[in-house]
Amino acid sequence: MDSKREDTTPPPSRCPPDRDALRRDMVAARRALPAATVAAWSAQIVAHLLARFARPPGACVAFCWPIQHEPDVRAALAAWARQGSRAALPVVIAPGKPLGFRPWARDTRLEPDRYGIPTPVTGPWVRPDALLLPLNAFDAAGYRLGYGGGFFDRTLASLDPRPLAIGVGFELNRVESIGPQAHDQPLDWIVTEAGCFRPR
Repeated sequence: MDSKREDTTPPPSRCPPDRDALRRDMVAARRALPAATVAAWSAQIVAHLLARFARPPGACVAFCWPIQHEPDVRAALAAWARQGSRAALPVVIAPGKPLGFRPWARDTRLEPDRYGIPTPVTGPWVRPDALLLPLNAFDAAGYRLGYGGGFFDRTLASLDPRPLAIGVGFELNRVESIGPQAHDQPLDWIVTEAGCFRPR
C-alpha cells in the first residue's frame, strides 16, 4: 500500500464540528458576497491557477459548474484548452456511486440534473487527469467540505491512478478543521484569491 496515502488518514478530532451547521454557515457566507466580489476573486483564482499550472495539469481537466457564488474558473479551462487540454464536467450517475465525466466546451448542450446543476446530457465518458473542486469549507490539512453527498470522495477513491485534486475556493471559507472523517479524500492543492497552497 502507498505509504504516502496512509499518512493522509485524518486523526480523530477531539471536538468535531457540526458539519451540517458548518456547511450551512459557509454556503450562506459565500452566497452573501456581492456578485462583483465573486467575479474579482474568481479572476484572481484563475490567475493563480495559470501561474502555478502554466501547462495544463492533464490532458483532461474536470471542473464544476459554478453555483451559489462558487468560483468561476472557466477562463482557466479555456486557456488550457488552447494548449490542447480538454475540459469535462461531472455527471451524477446514481446516488452513492462515483461520478462520471463528459467533455465540455462553450457550445456543449447542458441541462439541469436532479440537483439543478447544469450537466452535459450527451457525449462520451472521459477520465479526468485533474479535478478542480469547489470548497464550501476547507482546512490547512487539505480536507474539504462539499454538499454532503460524498460524490467527489467516492470518485477520487475509485480512480486509479487518482486524479490531481485541486480545491478552488474563497478565503472566507477557510476554517481550522472541517472535522475530517475516514472517507474524506485530501486535496493536493488549494487555490484561493490569496494564492496556491500545498496542504500540510
